[in-house]
This record gives sequence, structure tokens and C-alpha cells, in this order.
Amino acid sequence: MAAEPLLALHLRSYGEQRDADRHSHAQLVLPVSGEVALEIEGRFGRLDPLHGAFVAPGAWHSQCSTVANRSLILDLGAPGFEQGRWQHLLERPFTAIGPAARKLVEFMGILVSGGAPAPSILQGWTPLLLDTLALGAPQPASRLAALLARIEAEPGLAWTTDSMARTAGVSVSRLHALFRDQYDTTPHGWLLRCRLQRACDWLAGSERPVAEIALAAGFSEQSALTRAMRRALDTTPAAYRRARREKRSNPQ
Repeated sequence: MAAEPLLALHLRSYGEQRDADRHSHAQLVLPVSGEVALEIEGRFGRLDPLHGAFVAPGAWHSQCSTVANRSLILDLGAPGFEQGRWQHLLERPFTAIGPAARKLVEFMGILVSGGAPAPSILQGWTPLLLDTLALGAPQPASRLAALLARIEAEPGLAWTTDSMARTAGVSVSRLHALFRDQYDTTPHGWLLRCRLQRACDWLAGSERPVAEIALAAGFSEQSALTRAMRRALDTTPAAYRRARREKRSNPQ
């Protein structure tokens, strides 16, 4: 019986040491957070949540990073590319990741952080991701795109208007103008909504303690999250979690 094509997924972090490697399978590198510098056969690229890379079978490559980072590494058997509609993906090793593909990466990143996903889930997710990438990832339409992706991936970092402006490569005054023109809000207002949304997602979809969720979402403590939810949603973390559980247990 012929061996099944290789399909494996790992969550990895890279340090400052750069070690060269090559393997017989194709590999897809998808940063979940942080940045990674990657070299593939003498071609250099910088990966982040908006930019990934394909490593062709047999290609020498190495990676390193000076910041905290996590990446999904998808190992794919060569036959899947040699005979399929994804062959051309290997012709452009560094690729932008559009909004649809990024949502798929975020979804799998959450699953993997809790343990290895079931094989059936991985087998269903992989072709969907590759098909989405094969359609051609659009370039970010806004100078804020990379910044927003970084914040959505790591809302718990100590974001300030200064650090947001540096990440976006603009001045603080220009940052305020971009948020006002494109989102009709301030940088702080968008950041708060992002953190609240992430906290609500975790409250509804996990059993993590409220205090832990508050810190992970960027609030100084549980009471800060409670105050923010009271102001914005007229509820508390505990009440929100309870209401979402009741809704799931009593579908219409």
C-alpha cells in the first residue's frame, strides 16, 4: 500500500541562532505572532502575521528572530504539490496573507495552542487554506493593515500611540488622522474595541479564568475588564459568559 502523503502541523518559536536545514517535503511557514527573518536559497524575507512563506522540497533555508514569535509550520508531502492545483504557490516563496487566509491561520493557532488538532480537522483545514492562498492574497489596502494584524495577534502587549505609530511607520499625528479617516475613531478607541472583542471571544469559547483573560487581552486587571464591559456592553465578564453558554445550550 502506498504511503499517505506527509501532513503535519507544529507550533514553533525561533531564536537568534540561524541554522540551515533542508528536507524532502514542502513546508509552509505561517507566523501567528511576532516576526521571523527567513532565507530560502539565498532569497530573504521577513515574515509576520500578514506575510508567510513556502519552502520547496529540497530547498536550503534558515530562520531567526530577535523578538518573541510563534509560527505555524505545516509540513506537506511533495506529491500534494507536484500533481495539484497548488504547484504555482512554490514559485513565489514569500507571499502576502490576505484577510480570509489570516482568519484560517488564527483559527488553527488557537486550536494548536491547546494541543494537537484532530487529523480530520487538519485534513479539512489544509486544502481550504491552500485554496485560499492560491487565489492570490491581496496586498494590504491600508498602511494600518500590518499594525492592526499585530495588535489583533497580540492584544495583551503594552500598546501605546507611540508604539502603534512606530509599528505603522508613521508619526503619531498621522496615526490619529489615518484612524479618523478610515475607522472614524482614535487609535485608543480602536485598541479598546479590539481588546474587548478578543476578551469576549475567549469568555465565550474557553474555560480560561476571567483574570487570565483580562491580562491576555491587554487589561491591567480583572476589574479593568469589568469596567470596560459595563461601559461598552452593559454587562460583566461573568454575565457575558453565562449568557453565551445559555444561548449555546438553548438553540432557537
